Amino acid sequence: LIDGNEKSIKSARGFFEFQQVASRLTMLSTFVTAENINNLIRQSGIQGEIDLLCLDIDGMDYWVLNAIDVIDPRVVVLEYQDILGPERAWTVPYKKDFDVHSYPVNRDINNYCGASLQAFTKLCNARGYRLVGCNKTGWNAFFVKKGLGESFLPEIRVDSCFKSDWNRFGMEKRFPLVKDMDWEEV
Repeated sequence: LIDGNEKSIKSARGFFEFQQVASRLTMLSTFVTAENINNLIRQSGIQGEIDLLCLDIDGMDYWVLNAIDVIDPRVVVLEYQDILGPERAWTVPYKKDFDVHSYPVNRDINNYCGASLQAFTKLCNARGYRLVGCNKTGWNAFFVKKGLGESFLPEIRVDSCFKSDWNRFGMEKRFPLVKDMDWEEV
């Protein structure tokens, strides 16, 4: 578990100590970048094939995922920026010191950060994964390595992850707040 917020790490330690599994976990409080992610993973003693990678960093998620090459997860869970809708393959441009809180448009909710589901799907497909689902409200996507469990978890279309009222609200009300900001098509 890697988190740039020390309070989050302390909270996680407390939770996992209560669950009596904290001694089996590595928890680091450090800011994650595309430049340091592979070293952070290696320092934790992890490399090669793993079961699960969950990435939710409210900012440079696309670029960090693109940089990871020391692990080969079977399943990848990604938080995507649903307000961008199903068609756009957009991400915020890479900025090593990106801080989601430095943008006034993110004061109440994170509107300018992350990447669209279409951007993640293109990246994951190129790496040998298929989109198999999303959470009910449509902002976390699940990708599984091609060749694993395909009869149980068939590939789905990106637009099938944009069915909730929250998605519609985001695309209609939140997207206009950021549509003219600096986005990079990938």
